[in-house]
Amino acid sequence: MTKDLLGRHREVLPDWLALYYDEPIEITHGEGRYVWDAEGRKYLDFFGGILTTMTAHALPEVTKAVSDQAGRIVHSSTLYLNRPMVDLAERITQLSGIPDARVFFTTSGTEANDTALLLATTYRRSNTVLAMRNSYHGRSFSTVGITGNRGWSPTSLSPLQTLYVHGGVRGRGPFAGLGDEEFIAACVEDLRDLLGHTRPPAALIAEPVQGVGGFTAPPDGLYAAFREVLHERGILWIADEVQTGWGRTGEHFWGWQAHGRNGPPDIVTFAKGIGNGMSVGGVIARAEIMNCLDANSISTFGGTQITMAAGLANLTYLLEHDLQGNARRVGGLLIERLRAVGAQVPAVREVRGRGLMIGIELARPGTDEADPEAAAAVLEAARAGGLLIGKGGGHSTSALRIAPPMSLTVAEAEEGAAILEDALRSIQ
Repeated sequence: MTKDLLGRHREVLPDWLALYYDEPIEITHGEGRYVWDAEGRKYLDFFGGILTTMTAHALPEVTKAVSDQAGRIVHSSTLYLNRPMVDLAERITQLSGIPDARVFFTTSGTEANDTALLLATTYRRSNTVLAMRNSYHGRSFSTVGITGNRGWSPTSLSPLQTLYVHGGVRGRGPFAGLGDEEFIAACVEDLRDLLGHTRPPAALIAEPVQGVGGFTAPPDGLYAAFREVLHERGILWIADEVQTGWGRTGEHFWGWQAHGRNGPPDIVTFAKGIGNGMSVGGVIARAEIMNCLDANSISTFGGTQITMAAGLANLTYLLEHDLQGNARRVGGLLIERLRAVGAQVPAVREVRGRGLMIGIELARPGTDEADPEAAAAVLEAARAGGLLIGKGGGHSTSALRIAPPMSLTVAEAEEGAAILEDALRSIQ
C-alpha cells in the first residue's frame, strides 16, 4: 500500500518535494507523543510535524474545540467580525511584550514573514533587508530571497536587496574561536561596518534559534547588542518566532527574550505550534507599524474560525499545564543525556540547544567536515528503532533536529534518548 502511494505521489507532485527515508512512510494517526504509520508501526515522535504538533497528537481539548467550531461555522473571512480571532489576538497581544500591539493572522510562517517584510519595507521606505547567515524564513519569493541557507534558496532573484550578517551560528565561522563577549563585540562591529556600505535598511530579520539551520544560536544578548546599532538608525528588528515561540526553548516564552535587554522587537512573526497542526500563522507589531499600509487588505483564510478555535484551546492548554516549564525541565534532562552519548561517539561534533529544541551536529571523525551521509544514516536507524527525528543545518545538512511535543514525559525522553544512542553508535 505504501509503495503504491509513493508511486502515485511521484506521478503528481513535484520532484523537489522532499520525503524522509529511503522507504517513505505514511503517518495515519497519533496520540500524545506517538504516531502510527500505514503498516501499523508505532513511533515516538521527536519532530512533531516540523515543530508543529506543539502540545500533543489528538489533544482532546483541541480536537473538541475544532469539532465544536466546525459544527457552527468553519470560515467567513476577515470581511466579517470574528469572535475567535479577536479572542486569540487579545491573548497574543498580552503575551507579546510589544506595547500597543496589533495582530494579523496568516496561514503559515512563510506568509507571516512575507507580511512582516511588507510592513517593514513600507514603514521604512526601503527594500534593503538584513538577515542572518544560515537562516531560513520560508518558501515564498520574498522569503527565499532573505534565506541565508543555500539548500533552501532555489533562486538568486528577489524583490529585496539582502545583506547577510554574522552571528547566527556560534560554533562555525570567523568568530567561532572567540569567547561569548568577544563574539558579540565582533558581530556588532561587523554589523556597523556593513551599514557603512549600504543604503539604510528596512529591518533585520532573525530567528533567535535557527530552525532549519540545525538549531544553532548566538550567545544570549547578541540581538540586544544589535538593537542598539539598529535603533540609532531607525532600523526595525523582526524576530522570526515561527519555531521558537510559545515556550519551546524552556527558559523563555519567546526566543527573543534571551536578547531582550533593550526591549522587545518591533515585529514578531509566529506560526507552527500555536495551531497544534492547524494552519495558523501571524504577525505582531506596534500599531504604528501594523497600520502603515495605505491600501485595503484582507486574509481569506488567515484567522478563520476553526483555526482560531484550535489556537485558543491549544494556547490555553499550554499555559494551564506550564508546558514551558516542562520543556525546560524535561528538555534539560534530555540534552544532558544526549551530550553524554555524544561524548562517546566520534562523529558527534556538537550537541546544542535549549528546552525541547535540540540539535546534534555530525562531522567526519577527527575533522570539522560536515557528514551528511552520517546524518542520513542516523535518521534511518532512529526510524528503524521506532523514533522520528528531523534533519537540518547549513553545512551539508549534517545536523539532527529533535523537537518533541512539549508535553513530553521524562520516561518518553529516556526512551527516545536510548533509541538515539543506538542509532548514533550504529555509524561508528
